[in-house]
Amino acid sequence: MNVASPSVAGVLIAAYLLGSVPFGLLLTRLFGAGDLRSIGSGNIGATNVLRTGRKGLAAATLLLDLAKGATAVLIARAVFPGTEALAALAAVVGHCFPIWLRFNGGKGVATTMGVSLALAWPIGLAYAVVWLGMLAATRISSLGGLSAVIAAPIAALLTGHETYAPVLAALALLVLWLHRANIARLQAGTEPRIGQKG
Repeated sequence: MNVASPSVAGVLIAAYLLGSVPFGLLLTRLFGAGDLRSIGSGNIGATNVLRTGRKGLAAATLLLDLAKGATAVLIARAVFPGTEALAALAAVVGHCFPIWLRFNGGKGVATTMGVSLALAWPIGLAYAVVWLGMLAATRISSLGGLSAVIAAPIAALLTGHETYAPVLAALALLVLWLHRANIARLQAGTEPRIGQKG
């Protein structure tokens, strides 16, 4: 596959643009919850939407961020089979660095789950189990998400989908880097739990 070909470039651009749709910001504005970037951590993801007190908007943000990642992968697979891993990468990069918000977006956990599910459902299932399990055990959103992104490439290797392991490992590194402040707080024991003020 020639990454520089117009077809592949088109898939990457489309996946990036789809991933860059800031659903959290759009929903909070649409339903009068204010500018998400001035609330809590300033992040555009579902965890920060939850800090507005609007649980329904947080759930919708989570599902839409997940769906846009899955959609990007499924479209790429249908139009140009073999480009789905690149589309997965582009969609998550779009979410994290959206052109519409001067490349200041979310941290990629929900969108990475979406691409994981679309790449191969066993990977997505492992992602969900680890994410929700760690979240239930600790009530620390960042720890659940970080555990899940680390589990994804491992799950790819263990379930016979090793082709997707490199891109999932790259996404894990990206998400870990974007959570570097959270990791520092986890190490210090100061990372807030869900329900506490961030």
